[in-house]
Amino acid sequence: MKKILLIITGGIASYRALDLIREIKRSGDDVTCVMTKSACEFVQPISFATLSKNKVYTELFDLNNESEIGHINLSRESDLIVIVPATANTLYKIANGVADDLASTIMLASNKPTLIAPSMNVKMWENQNTIANVLKLKEQGIHFIGPNKGEMACGEVGYGKMASVQEIKKEIDYLLKPGILTGKRALVTSGPTIEQIDPVRFISNNSSGKQGHAIADALRRHGADTNLISGPVNIKDPENVKVTKVNSAEEMLHECRESLPVNIAIFAAAVSDWRCSNTSNIKIKKTPENDELNLNLEKNQDILKEISTLNKNRPDLVIGFSLETDNLIETAKEKLKNKSCDWIVANGHYNGKESVFDSDMNSVKLVENDNLEDWGYLTKNDVAEKLCIKISKFFNEAA
Repeated sequence: MKKILLIITGGIASYRALDLIREIKRSGDDVTCVMTKSACEFVQPISFATLSKNKVYTELFDLNNESEIGHINLSRESDLIVIVPATANTLYKIANGVADDLASTIMLASNKPTLIAPSMNVKMWENQNTIANVLKLKEQGIHFIGPNKGEMACGEVGYGKMASVQEIKKEIDYLLKPGILTGKRALVTSGPTIEQIDPVRFISNNSSGKQGHAIADALRRHGADTNLISGPVNIKDPENVKVTKVNSAEEMLHECRESLPVNIAIFAAAVSDWRCSNTSNIKIKKTPENDELNLNLEKNQDILKEISTLNKNRPDLVIGFSLETDNLIETAKEKLKNKSCDWIVANGHYNGKESVFDSDMNSVKLVENDNLEDWGYLTKNDVAEKLCIKISKFFNEAA
């Protein structure tokens, strides 16, 4: 049985912590609650005491508690501290070492892993002060889940809605239990690359990065020390993953080499096969005499093949992605052989028409030597989860 210290702060989402307690108790773990003064304005402490079956702590200067140095013992006796919901004010206090109530004093005295689920108005979440506080806390090793995008109590829409109870519980489970890939180092590429034609134009593709980012997030959740190298995307970086942002294929290859050695390398990025050999330093002008623009293209280095064929520091497991509009399996098998990688994840148009680009879904077949696994039509998160499980089996069999 694990002991969880649940800190509830004052926000409209405070009542949802009650459902989280139910989920934690169903797992057989113990929950002790600490409530801020403002949280008590939203939900009465007796509700949390009834569900947790433990005393609820609300005051810093409680004679009985502090005679036993309660703010120290509460953090020391827990395996994990969870703050649900975390207001902007709470983030500020923790990030800047303010200790003016029981909750903030516990955090200043804590030496335990902490998970924070923020909840606030979208403008408050996007405020530069909040962003700075979140970055400072992440640098301290504190874990975050959410916030999600959606409609808030004030009626505004954007990022600021607290993560679902199911998402928070899943993150708690990952933090409390050793992951199946603990001790492994992983490299993931994601998104498109862009190849400049001139300072304002470039060659690229429609990759959203959703699949690569989902894989990096799943690897991290399963315990792998993960480095994500991403081309330009418009999605959030996965939490608690080292992210290196690049533009060109050349930059991506350089960062991949710098990330070695790793145990696992997954190349999910849609890397441009070509780049301009005569990139202009100034914007190419359109003139009455210039009806055509001819571009000279040269091949980019093949990142998957470069890493897969290394004599030194080759990852134990190299996985490539193959996106095709036709002859999917044949092309995937050919890539598997020519690029000397271990697996190819073949994905294409579902039913021959729905593109995987910018979709939350993917149609996947995994090619490994003479073996073909049809994973069907799944969410990209589910693809990432299945891939992590298969990777874990690979290392267990190799042990």
